[in-house]
Amino acid sequence: MALVLEVATERWRAHLTRVMAAPDHVRVIPVGKGNGYGLGLPRLAREASTHKAATFAVGLIEEISQVSPHFDGDILVMNASPDPLGALTATEIPEQVVHTVSRVADLEMLADSPARPRVVVELLTSMKRHGIALAELPRVAPLLGKVRFEGWSLHLPLGRGLLDEALTLSRAALSVPSGQARPQIWVSHLGTDQAASLAAATGADVQLRTGTELWLGDRTALRPRASVLDVHRVERGERIGYRQVRPGAGTALIVAGGTANGIGMVAPSAMSGMRSRAAAVARAGLEAAGRLRSPYRIGSRRLEFVEPPHMQASMVWLPSSTTPPAVGSELDLDVRFTTTGFDDIQFQ
Repeated sequence: MALVLEVATERWRAHLTRVMAAPDHVRVIPVGKGNGYGLGLPRLAREASTHKAATFAVGLIEEISQVSPHFDGDILVMNASPDPLGALTATEIPEQVVHTVSRVADLEMLADSPARPRVVVELLTSMKRHGIALAELPRVAPLLGKVRFEGWSLHLPLGRGLLDEALTLSRAALSVPSGQARPQIWVSHLGTDQAASLAAATGADVQLRTGTELWLGDRTALRPRASVLDVHRVERGERIGYRQVRPGAGTALIVAGGTANGIGMVAPSAMSGMRSRAAAVARAGLEAAGRLRSPYRIGSRRLEFVEPPHMQASMVWLPSSTTPPAVGSELDLDVRFTTTGFDDIQFQ
């Protein structure tokens, strides 16, 4: 009895097939990084191979070892390294690996090394995360012939106007002689239609990196569930839990999943309007009053934690008006897949 992710395999794979389909001069690059979107990097690599992906993208060079036994195509490392030459020489880099370079100094270092790695050069977008500014492109041009240049990379923000920004940056980059027979643009956060427009407008092949939309785009195919481990009736005034709180009359459920699984570990969320700010204030008010909403639910009703979750189990509260589930039954729950580690993943 544990925290389980149940996958409706046929439905999930049908969604992967739809997302992987792309128009001419656009190729979808599956992205797997971190915890593999809750499914694990080896599983994602195997699925990408089954769907005949030519390239699989990871976040860090350290993640290659989890992917390469399961994927025979190219592996793109997306995150810049603070010491790219050290990473390339200290770790055995297979021929299939394509490295992202986002600083001119790093590109100069690699150009002077005997390694001659395969690289994509990342341009600075309005995200202001990693990348080489357009003003520095004259310094980049003479270095491209000293590495195995695989194209230009754009990591775009979320929102509107992405295609316009991608076009502006791509046209500037493609004015730099690169020696590629057909230029390559590696890009994130565009739809396939936008990627096709980018390819048509620039004459480039677009490598469209896709993660969340690919693996988690059909949530109906993914069902997290948690076993009910114990059920305890609580009388008014009775103390329970580590912190000996008095929740009132009702039922305490001990359910699978705790901080070791990422339960109750909340990532920051964007405050993009009055509605989201009001919701944040409301949540803070509930927490100040000792009421902590949990991800567990019965039907559409979200249950509250009795107290913060423990390592591998959580204590949630049912009011006396609700009939408690039996030990061994399961609750549905809503989780953030990128921060959740499941005890078991079951493909149905």
